[in-house]
Amino acid sequence: MRGLLLVARRDLQAYFNTAWGYVILAAMLLIDGLLFNAFAMGASAQYSSDVLEKFFYLSSGITMAGAVILTMRLFGEERSAGTMVLLDTAPLTDLQIVLGKFLAGFAMIAILLGLTLYMPALIFVNGKVSLLHIASGYLGLLALGATVTAIGTWGSAVTRGQYVGAGITAVVTVALLLTWMLAKVSDPPLKAILSYVALFDKHFQPFQKGRINIESLVYYASLTFAFLVLAVRGIQGRRWR
Repeated sequence: MRGLLLVARRDLQAYFNTAWGYVILAAMLLIDGLLFNAFAMGASAQYSSDVLEKFFYLSSGITMAGAVILTMRLFGEERSAGTMVLLDTAPLTDLQIVLGKFLAGFAMIAILLGLTLYMPALIFVNGKVSLLHIASGYLGLLALGATVTAIGTWGSAVTRGQYVGAGITAVVTVALLLTWMLAKVSDPPLKAILSYVALFDKHFQPFQKGRINIESLVYYASLTFAFLVLAVRGIQGRRWR
C-alpha cells in the first residue's frame, strides 16, 4: 500500500511541477463554464432541474476529455524522460505502479470536478434544486471519470508515445459511447448486450436525472477493474520484450 501511495503522490506532484496540470484544469474549467452559460443556463426561462441535468450532460463530456488528456502522460512521460527504468528497478509490483498512476489521474479528475461545484451553486441564485440530485450527478461523473481514467492508464501502458496512447484511449472511449447506436439497429439478445456495454446512454443518464443506479455503478467499477488488469498485463508484457 505504501508503494502504491508513493507512486500516486509522485505522479500527482508531477502534474503541478510544470504548467501542464494547471493549463489542463484551467482549459477544462473554461470550456465547462462557457458551455454551462451558453447551453445549460441559456437565455430563456426553464426549470432548475433541467438546468442541472444539462450541466451534468455537458460536464460528462468535459470529464471524459479531461481523463483522456491527463492520462496520456502517465507512462508516456516516463519513457520520454528516460525514468521508466527507475520504476522497473524499484521494489514495486506492476500492480502498485498501475494503481498508483491510476489514482494520480483520478485525483486530478476529482480536483477538476470539485472546482466545478460553483456552477450548480449558481442555480440557487434564481432557483432551487435537490442536494441529492447534485450529489448523484457528481457520483456519476466520478464513476465515469474513473472508468475513462482506467482506459487511459491502459492506453498509456501499452504504447510508447503519449499521443498514440491518447489516441487509443479516445478511440476506445468513443467506441463505448457509440455502442448504443449499434444497439438500436441490432436484434435481441445482441441488442441488450450492446445497450448494456454503452458507456453513457444507459448508465450515466440516471445520475444525470438525480437517481443513483447501483447497476450502473457496478458496470463502471467492472470496466475500471478490467482495464486496470489489462494495464498490468501490458506492463508485464513490455518487460518481456
